Amino acid sequence: MKLSNRVLTLAICSAFTLPAMAANVDIYGKANLTLQSSDDGDGQFTEIKSNASRIGLKGTHALNDGLSVVYKAEFQVDMDGDSDDNFTDRNQYVGLKGHFGEVLLGKNDTILKQSQGKIDLFNDLNADIKNLFKGENRLGDTLTYKSPKINGFQFAGTYIAEDEVDAEDGYSLGLFYGDKGLKKSKVFASIAVDNDVKGYDITRATVQGKVGGFVLGAMYQNQESDDGSAEMDGFVLSAKYALDKVVLKAQYQDADHDGSDDKTGASVGLDYRLAKSTKLFAFYTAFDIDNAEDKDYLAIGIEYKF
Repeated sequence: MKLSNRVLTLAICSAFTLPAMAANVDIYGKANLTLQSSDDGDGQFTEIKSNASRIGLKGTHALNDGLSVVYKAEFQVDMDGDSDDNFTDRNQYVGLKGHFGEVLLGKNDTILKQSQGKIDLFNDLNADIKNLFKGENRLGDTLTYKSPKINGFQFAGTYIAEDEVDAEDGYSLGLFYGDKGLKKSKVFASIAVDNDVKGYDITRATVQGKVGGFVLGAMYQNQESDDGSAEMDGFVLSAKYALDKVVLKAQYQDADHDGSDDKTGASVGLDYRLAKSTKLFAFYTAFDIDNAEDKDYLAIGIEYKF
């Protein structure tokens, strides 16, 4: 682990010494910590939790007219001190971008994971949709392609190399429309599929848009394991409303497993923006799981982005 820390420190320091004309390098990060009362099903306890806090390097390097190298090296940082590994890998890749679109090699979120856009209003927190739904995968040995946008539409795909004898290649494909940040369009929509990705085949459809002063979102997902068992149908509904510096949020999830548990989750939250970079927030999440102990979480926190 000491070696990983040295490598990360060296990478960050090296970024400051790159010639100004050689590349566009951004050092960025996010610190997100909460003080919360948690019940994972075995009883209530208090904790201070780091929620996918991270630091990274990313940028571009123009090679010639219309062709650039793009790269990213991002690390998750354990800011609550609970983990033996202070730094763990997140998305890390290098590739080319041009008139043909973008091709990336390395470790990356699959296209199905990216297809959710920003519908998950409690991403990285206890209510993150990965707790009820398969498909939220960040995988190594991937090749990712994204086409140029044509009339708002974009095709994208992830190829996951088998990486060992007798394993199977995986594929994650998607079609997108609009801007997931809803800054250039009022609607974002996508449909995506996983084929043999971490043992599951998945179909996911997502839509999010602005309606009056609200941002409303919905996601449907069908998943089943490669052997045809463990089938699930589920959905997510989310809504948020901004009042000056305050954002009110709500989200509901339902995962209906064929012949097994029905799992639901409900969350409400409030964000208070102190500045563009900083917000205070609070949330409450409750999971109702058939044939298992329920779970709930109540938290207040701070997030700082740079």
